[in-house]
Amino acid sequence: MPLVSQPVGRRERNKQEKLDRITAAARELFAERGVDEVTTQEIADKADIGAGTLFLYAKTKGELLLLVQNSTYADALVKGRSAAAAATDVLDAVMAIVRPVVECNRKQIDNGRTYLREMVFGDPSEPHHRDALDLSVQTEEAIAAVLLRDERTTAQDAAARAHIVSAIMFISMAATINAANPVDDVVQEIRDQVRVLLPE
Repeated sequence: MPLVSQPVGRRERNKQEKLDRITAAARELFAERGVDEVTTQEIADKADIGAGTLFLYAKTKGELLLLVQNSTYADALVKGRSAAAAATDVLDAVMAIVRPVVECNRKQIDNGRTYLREMVFGDPSEPHHRDALDLSVQTEEAIAAVLLRDERTTAQDAAARAHIVSAIMFISMAATINAANPVDDVVQEIRDQVRVLLPE
């Protein structure tokens, strides 16, 4: 007998609708003014919910930023994987994954840097933080898969190099010295370092 999916109940629909409103409100306000200049009360007001309800979905402003940025990061990773599939050179394919992630992170530079800080120092038991860490793992897996195109590279080496690429990317995006640099400069800095990692 085939399984029949159950319709989503009203309570679940209401929860999802509130989450969508919160995400949209936070995304808009963070993009306009940056995460540090927005209060949780403003987000609650814009989402047309009470502050107490807001905290049921995210306990801190940092978690709200993770919620917003995670969906953008996920889209960037899909775009990067697709571009990498079309690239024939290994370095170009790695950078095809990296570029959309950098672009996503630098749409609002302060928000991007705060997002990275939340990933490192946030509460890993919090679901939005877990999602962010999972996206980081997925990025490394995508890079490792590209590195394995080189037949001389073992799975262990590919995973280690992908982890190093992730660290390079993270530092380049988070570094204060790069705060004013355009995306192309940050991507070039990452490319120059990644090139040294790859076998000749």
